[in-house]
Amino acid sequence: MSSGEHLHIVTNDDISEGRKRFGQVLIWGSAAILAVVALAQTAQSLGWRDFGFTTWRPTLYAYCLWATALCWAQVVMRGEQGKRTLFVLPAALFVVSLTVFPLLFGLLIAFSDWNLSSPDGRQFNGVANLVQMWHDPFYWNAMGNMVWYVLAIVVEYAIAFGLALLLNAQIRARKFFRVAFLLPLMLSPVAVSWMIGKSMLEARFGPISRLARALGVDNPSFFESPWAAKVTIMLLDAWTFIPFMMIMLLAGLQAIPKELTEAAKVDGAKGWKAFWEVTFPLMLPISVTAILIRIIFKLKLADIVINVTSGGPGGATDTVTSFIFREYRERSNVGYGTMLAMVYLVIIVIFMTILMKWAARYARPRT
Repeated sequence: MSSGEHLHIVTNDDISEGRKRFGQVLIWGSAAILAVVALAQTAQSLGWRDFGFTTWRPTLYAYCLWATALCWAQVVMRGEQGKRTLFVLPAALFVVSLTVFPLLFGLLIAFSDWNLSSPDGRQFNGVANLVQMWHDPFYWNAMGNMVWYVLAIVVEYAIAFGLALLLNAQIRARKFFRVAFLLPLMLSPVAVSWMIGKSMLEARFGPISRLARALGVDNPSFFESPWAAKVTIMLLDAWTFIPFMMIMLLAGLQAIPKELTEAAKVDGAKGWKAFWEVTFPLMLPISVTAILIRIIFKLKLADIVINVTSGGPGGATDTVTSFIFREYRERSNVGYGTMLAMVYLVIIVIFMTILMKWAARYARPRT
């Protein structure tokens, strides 16, 4: 191809000052429109002034206008580099619209007194919901329960690791046991709570309760005592999600080179010594990952509690999520429930950030 046939690529030096100014006008003009519309609708929602808006669609339309202008301005101001930006920018703007806007709307509701049973509708009440949360013993009780639920992951991890070691060994019917142990993970937690918590563990007619009575236990009940109910919820949740940790740990065990284990045997490391000095250090990265993911799932625990105990007895099995759910459904307290959810979100973000930084030192392969 001759030099005259090469494609001409537009660079920043080829873009005139007029085009750059036009691009800036597109960005800042559309941003100003978005800001004005959003502030007007916010002022109306807070009851400061009525602008005649019935929905939040004007803000949505203004955001779409700004996003389109921003993408167009990238091409106008940066040429070919702007076109490359368009491969990522629309997706980023779409993610922002699905995360930032709901978060801002949630914050607006969190600082409002909004009970669906009240004829007054939503009213801005400042930090009143925060004050109510601070003096709410049931919310902090649910927070305390979450500490026990999260600590139970240590036991779940030990059981999952043991099962993974068993399924990684050369045992008979290994494929069958792998499928059998994964069956709880294939079930919905709601189905587990109804099949086991509501049916098998039912105090009067449940088969497990009947068996306990046949063995001489008087009035067996798994949900009347606070500690018994809490432990039962932990067992139901563990039975559902231990296979998830087990399959991750099993994948990690199968990824360990056989040469390392054979070399350890030659050096005299066998049994528990081989596990503690060779297998466990090599499994630390996948172990940390499995535990972190399990903690995230545990912090969202609600469905089993809601279906089996509804947080009882006396809030002994309540989780933060199940408590917030009851604020919404039973009390129709949208404003207060949203404030609880926002505070819980902040706590989760801080807790997981600290935990991930602490675990980062163990997330590297060790040899």
